[in-house]
Amino acid sequence: MPNKPFAPDAPLVDTHAHVYTTDMPLSATAWHKPAEDATIAQYVATLEQHGVRYAVLAAASLYDDYNEYYLEATRRHAHLRTTVIVRPTIDPYILRLMKADGVVGVRLQWRNVENPPDITTPEYRKFFRRVADLDWHVHINQSGEKLAAPIAALESAGVKIVIDHLGHPQGGKGVACEGFQAVLRAVERGRTWVKLSAGYRMESPEVAEACAHELVKHCGPERLLWGSDWPFAAFENKVHYSDTLAAFKRWVPDATVRRIIGGETAFRLYFT
Repeated sequence: MPNKPFAPDAPLVDTHAHVYTTDMPLSATAWHKPAEDATIAQYVATLEQHGVRYAVLAAASLYDDYNEYYLEATRRHAHLRTTVIVRPTIDPYILRLMKADGVVGVRLQWRNVENPPDITTPEYRKFFRRVADLDWHVHINQSGEKLAAPIAALESAGVKIVIDHLGHPQGGKGVACEGFQAVLRAVERGRTWVKLSAGYRMESPEVAEACAHELVKHCGPERLLWGSDWPFAAFENKVHYSDTLAAFKRWVPDATVRRIIGGETAFRLYFT
């Protein structure tokens, strides 16, 4: 755990960030090529600078199932956890070893993916059973208009679900987006959490704020998480960590509610 004292008004847990180096092998379908490293050391220093004590890394689709750097991060730092991108046919023994190394879930990163896999197959259903047996979650990043079907499939598989980036509504519909409404209904059913993160990737700051307000109103802080999305892939020179903290305060002006979202809920889901 970092030695710097916890900042009283900072989130306790950053639930969404990435680490990588430019010499890591990019996927053949990578949608972005980072120009600079975003190292473990740089991220840990960023957390300490802003008084955030814990963090959960999100496996980056740019590197497909090259999870080694994420596992290195969690082995080196007890206050970090991570998700991984893996094939559904992965040996369950490897999954158990990953859990011992600080892995807390698997990621389906389908934005910018032309043909996502069919996760209703027996192969995937067996995989999700293993994920559930490990008490992991599946977190999914997909455009809002395409979210309803995978949410239904994941719910049927019995896993915990975490939705990235405010449900990412598209098509100018904002909170009326079908996928965003599917997210709200999923939260009601009790096995889904949503990240208040990456508002700068939305159609506008106003859409991001409206979605955040609706999530707080509809879901309550017990089902919401905060994430920075550091190092802001494709926006590296336009967004700073302090901007994401400021957005969190705009979206959730009540300090008590922010404390639950950024602390109690996230810590309970990822660290207990």
